[in-house]
Amino acid sequence: MKKVKVAIVGLGSVAQIIHLPILESLSDRYEIVSVCDVSRKLLQAIGDRYRIPDRYTDVAEMMRSTDAEAVFVLNSDEYHAECAILALRHGKHVLIEKPVCLCPEDAEAIIRARDEAGKQVMVGYMRRFAPAYTEAVEEVRALDKINYARIRAIIGPNRFFIDETSNVLLPDDIPEEFTQDRVRRGRRMTELALGELAAQYGSVYRHMCGLNSHDLSAMRELIGFPRRVGAASSWKGGHYITALFEFDGYWATFETGVDLNRRFDAHLQVYGDTKAITVQYDTPYIRHLPTTKIVEETVGTSFTRTVVSPTFKDPYTVELEYFHQVVTKGMQPKTTVEDSLDDLRLFRMIVDALVAGR
Repeated sequence: MKKVKVAIVGLGSVAQIIHLPILESLSDRYEIVSVCDVSRKLLQAIGDRYRIPDRYTDVAEMMRSTDAEAVFVLNSDEYHAECAILALRHGKHVLIEKPVCLCPEDAEAIIRARDEAGKQVMVGYMRRFAPAYTEAVEEVRALDKINYARIRAIIGPNRFFIDETSNVLLPDDIPEEFTQDRVRRGRRMTELALGELAAQYGSVYRHMCGLNSHDLSAMRELIGFPRRVGAASSWKGGHYITALFEFDGYWATFETGVDLNRRFDAHLQVYGDTKAITVQYDTPYIRHLPTTKIVEETVGTSFTRTVVSPTFKDPYTVELEYFHQVVTKGMQPKTTVEDSLDDLRLFRMIVDALVAGR
């Protein structure tokens, strides 16, 4: 099997808990040849742990020097577009963690750079690669009709799960000018996405970019893009949001929030006449907790409830196996930049519904 040489931009919690261990476990498919981070302490610690001598604090320098075929963009959202475009201009395939970026203008710039380079860009929506989810997609498509759907993400802080299960290195040498630049970039990109609404609704938009791109992306593949957002509400500084989505012949509810409860409740539910299908996710920071498919069905006078966990393989591993095929076979991924643009478009529709409701 061909090994793909990989460069990694961003060595934070997600890289340490997810991508680096999985890439190491898939050593028949991948070789990590370069890493980049603004923290020199992280570079040294992670580089030593994974025996990676090629280390950079400057992304542009890494792109000029590395012989990687693919770049994983795992750093802060505000830098996704810049890093992806640099990688593409140096002839690399790209995997970007969600959200692809924070404004449509940057997504369109990535698309142009991708097309000019003739390379592939895949967005990291790992939930859409969980076998329980892909099975549910087929079952939902086989329903005679849909009467109702629900999209839910109510979770506790990630640290509740990370602190007890992972040893994550948190650097204390991040340059202050980088922190300030990240804040300025985020503000500017939110203003590009929302215009004059950014001052009042920027926190709602950023909450959806950070958390709900997973939920709404999975919804779109499962049941499609809504005709309109009929209503929306938000409170507690944008940390709680509800919305009503109109589809052909039915409505769906979307509800999200972050509290201080030690649990992770993210699921999609679709209700037909005699069958209801649920995909239940757990925290991604404990990788091998199973994603389950729950089917409740009435046949005649018999009601059954079946809970299926198709595999112990975590969705991230399935996703990276898929990305290997994208690179080695020239295959277009299902999670394209164009697909991600629909998330940004839906976020804006929810914000517009919030404005209309006020």
